Amino acid sequence: MTPSRLTVILGIFLLVGSAFTTIPTPEWGFFGHRRINRLAVFTLDAEMMPFFRAHLEWVTEHAVDPDKRRYATEHEAVRHYIDLDHWSEDKTYDHVPERWTDALIWKAGLTIGSENWKVDTILQAPGNQKFSPESVVVFNNDRSRVEIPLGTCRGWWIRNVIPQYYEDQIVVPADSARALGLPAISAQEVTISEGFTDYGILPYHLESMHRRLTEAFREENPTKILRLAAEMGHYIGDAHVPLHTTENYNGQLTDQVGIHAFWESRLPELFADEEYDFFVGKATYIENPREYYWDIVMDSHVLVDSVLQSEWRLRQTFPEDQQMCFDERLGRTIRTQCPEFARAWATVMQGMVEERFRASILSVGSVWYSCWIDAGQPDLSRLVPNLANAETVDSLNAAVQRGKIKGRVHE
Repeated sequence: MTPSRLTVILGIFLLVGSAFTTIPTPEWGFFGHRRINRLAVFTLDAEMMPFFRAHLEWVTEHAVDPDKRRYATEHEAVRHYIDLDHWSEDKTYDHVPERWTDALIWKAGLTIGSENWKVDTILQAPGNQKFSPESVVVFNNDRSRVEIPLGTCRGWWIRNVIPQYYEDQIVVPADSARALGLPAISAQEVTISEGFTDYGILPYHLESMHRRLTEAFREENPTKILRLAAEMGHYIGDAHVPLHTTENYNGQLTDQVGIHAFWESRLPELFADEEYDFFVGKATYIENPREYYWDIVMDSHVLVDSVLQSEWRLRQTFPEDQQMCFDERLGRTIRTQCPEFARAWATVMQGMVEERFRASILSVGSVWYSCWIDAGQPDLSRLVPNLANAETVDSLNAAVQRGKIKGRVHE
């Protein structure tokens, strides 16, 4: 991606000479993410709002930092989505772990010398909630089968594997594997592989960010509070987008390439300012963050078929020569969906995009509020952040200028 492409509003096509190419675009668009964070500030109560109002422009502008970070590190892209349908053909997801450690264990492999072990399944004890500590992890290879209590396996994973998650290779001493309960082995080390992350970790990352933001409030670290709050708003917005929960994230599997930006960027760009109702109420306390984030993701996923099928049917009936139009943007001639075509799709979806946009705003405010409550409601009025982080901003912007997303391009 060239620098000039990044300046173009999301969900459009770039005219290069007489050829048109689709512009890769960030989730909800820069417009959408900034607007969601900005409006979330006004859902806060009187004890929080003055602090966030004082830094409204910063929280608004830095809502897009996670998208910029996708150009800087290969670990960022997977935080923006989860391909739920990869894990189930019949669209039932009770077997998908809601706990991060369990998800890594669930699709793990171990290489011990010349032997390859894998997790065959996680068995649930009758009458227990899924993946309870009484459940067992079944490891096997071509010759052996070993059952290990899930609680034991979790503890081992947290001590030995999680700290190395961002390393190129995860290696633990063989003695550790023996302590876990695997058979006697002669190798000196065990290599761990996991097959889960590539299909997205969004709800797990939201839970992690929730803990980090709570801790920032507890520490009364105003700079960290604002940075994490701004970035948290981005990921919450992503979770409200149906196409962030499916392998067919840009219609590439159904001949609908470009639908991602059409839904989350073009429609809000056209209609949000004039037509969306942004009075979403006051932020509320979230009792169970893990359950809350999974509910958001599942609510989004339920809408996937409606998004794809409604756009497909509309394209078959709407006059083809009225679907795409030319427009002037930032000194360029671009090709994008015609306003009439966009309105027809918004009408067919019965306000879905507006509803998810509104839900994102209230959710962001509620998460900020809940983290503050859980941290003991520190007095924010006496906190003065140091926002002179030009070096960090310059680093992200430089990565964007280099023009190549690391990891999956999700649009």
